Amino acid sequence: MASPDNVSLTGLTESEAQEIHKYFIQGFLGFTAVAVVAHLLVWLWRPWIPGPDGYAALDSVNQTVSALLPVIA
Repeated sequence: MASPDNVSLTGLTESEAQEIHKYFIQGFLGFTAVAVVAHLLVWLWRPWIPGPDGYAALDSVNQTVSALLPVIA
């Protein structure tokens, strides 16, 4: 049992605080890894910085939308 002198303002002992910190760091690293993978996949799908041809890929989207709008309307 922790002595009242060894408890911080949060009510946690040193070992409890270190355990929570360990799980927080593991969760943060897992979240960061998932975010990096998601950003890489989105970058491969549709780069948000234009390449040497600019946003040429978006031209085909505009043509597709222009062709579909009369059908929808």
